[in-house]
Amino acid sequence: MTYQPPWWLKTAHLQTVYPALLRKPAITLNIRRERLTTPDNDFIDIDFCGEGRSPLVILLHGLTGSSQSGYIKGLQSVFWQQGWRSAALNFRGCSGEPNQLARCYHSGDTEDIDFLYRILRQREPETPLAAVGFSLGGNVLLKWLGEQCSNVTLSAAVAVSVPLVLNICATKLDSGFSKIYRDRLLVELKEYLDTKLNYLIGIGHHEEADKIQRLGDLSSVKSFWQYDDRVVARLHGFEDVHDYYRRSSSKQYLKAIRVPTLLIQAFDDPFMTPAVLPTPDELSPNVILEVTPGGGHVGFVEGRNPLKPKYWLERRIPRFIAEQGFS
Repeated sequence: MTYQPPWWLKTAHLQTVYPALLRKPAITLNIRRERLTTPDNDFIDIDFCGEGRSPLVILLHGLTGSSQSGYIKGLQSVFWQQGWRSAALNFRGCSGEPNQLARCYHSGDTEDIDFLYRILRQREPETPLAAVGFSLGGNVLLKWLGEQCSNVTLSAAVAVSVPLVLNICATKLDSGFSKIYRDRLLVELKEYLDTKLNYLIGIGHHEEADKIQRLGDLSSVKSFWQYDDRVVARLHGFEDVHDYYRRSSSKQYLKAIRVPTLLIQAFDDPFMTPAVLPTPDELSPNVILEVTPGGGHVGFVEGRNPLKPKYWLERRIPRFIAEQGFS
């Protein structure tokens, strides 16, 4: 099942921007939100779609995204139509309400996906489970699968547009048109921190609020190298940005993955360069790397009619999962 960009959306930037800005909502779904209290007395919100005990797919969104992101809602619609349930994890502070600790989420934070997985397995030990991650969520998923090796029972996993080597991707976003994405994401991340700070002060969590205040004025932060050094590394126990990128990049974990996994990358992804792509000897026998010439970053729009766009990932991902005997 090969991907071909449509005539009306040929470039990587159009592929990236179109679904992010112009994608219309999927069909209305019956979503049930559940709040889980984490081991560190914080919370994560999970949006479940579907009923009964049918197969269940965990979904992980990208940086500054949420369970409301178009690519998440689109997959939930497709899975629902196939009779599968889905559980969309909102990373901390991404569900519409700030979380209660200074800690946020980052590309190497696998604690919450592991926590969610253990909860689901405890509730339904025999239910077929799969997982899909996009961008940052894909990096988290691949890292977690590599860390766990044979300690998880998943039928399949799919990761899309993954920043496999974080330092290369951070540098790429400092060049050319990619700076537009960088600047937008940094604005959203700073707003996320400001909202969290005001919330923590408002609920009297002054010790946690102080951790954010000690980060100082972030107005001079203009790159991910600076943001990840000033914010992510300091809030999450890394020595510095180099330590964060080294320990959190998922490429080094691919060799250890034991779950049948599809890794989908676009050669023209404006968030990274071909240098991030793994060589065959860096892959586990369980990992299939599928590199498409086009598609942009979490784009992969298809269809002949610009008024009726289709999304290739919503064909490719369910097909791969089904091929692994997911039923």
